[in-house]
Amino acid sequence: MNECNKVLGLSDPYASHNKKEETPDPSAIAATAMSSSLGFPFSHFPRFPHFSSSRASSSRSLATAAALAAASALGPSLVANSKFQPNISPLGWASLSLANASCSPVESRTGEVFPEDVDGGRRLLGVGVRRTNVLGLKSIDVYAFGVYADDSDVKKLNEKYGTATLSELKDKKEFIADALESDIRMTVRLQIVYGRLSIRSVRNAFAKSVGTRLQKFSASEPSDTDELLQKFVSLFRDDQKLPKGSVIELSREEGYVLRTRIDGEELGQIQSKLLCKSILDLYFGEDPLDKNAKQEIQLNLASRLKTT
Repeated sequence: MNECNKVLGLSDPYASHNKKEETPDPSAIAATAMSSSLGFPFSHFPRFPHFSSSRASSSRSLATAAALAAASALGPSLVANSKFQPNISPLGWASLSLANASCSPVESRTGEVFPEDVDGGRRLLGVGVRRTNVLGLKSIDVYAFGVYADDSDVKKLNEKYGTATLSELKDKKEFIADALESDIRMTVRLQIVYGRLSIRSVRNAFAKSVGTRLQKFSASEPSDTDELLQKFVSLFRDDQKLPKGSVIELSREEGYVLRTRIDGEELGQIQSKLLCKSILDLYFGEDPLDKNAKQEIQLNLASRLKTT
């Protein structure tokens, strides 16, 4: 695991995958493909990624332990404030510095580096990865994601949770439910890591995952979910390309306005509290795409509330 991530509070949910995986028999894949359909559609049959079987050295382990000890001494503010960057020496000694940072937040499975802040000061709460199964044979990484929040808006939760402790908030379901409901400016940044992803596959995946959540939440917030969903997915046009390295940004702006961008290009804005909530729920709601990322986001959101 990247030591920087450990000190920054960015977890490594994929440590168990550090073993080399065997490539499925191509003939078996072809036979299965003839009789099966993809749950997450692709423009071409996917090429499976390879995973490294290398392990960290003992000195690297010492560096990690030292970094974590230093992080504990600084308390929850370190987890919440990613400006405290670690510098790990080759000898295993760790030091924390506000200047000359040697690393940035990284999603450990994909190696994707994320900016510490976006959209004029929204700071990173946590990172994760969206994976999908292909024919039940192999899981592939589709995109890495980071969730950001505006510190001044996070303070809106103080009225209800100002006296709660960090340990009380880090596992409290009601806390996350209120964060999803509140008019807190947030951005979800998706960094594409799969090189053969089509815009149609993204549109279809969102239609399924966001559509399910729109229906779930609309029981308490009556709305024409079909029309709302169509308005959102129609932003992803067939003429758009999503090569590896592309960035999709889904932002909840003030007044519950969903803003959608691809590589900085504005696709459109939709005013809907229900739609904003449904999209954010994908990443840190009750049934998130990456459970470890959700835990990290909740912990850092709670820490941010206690330190802002």
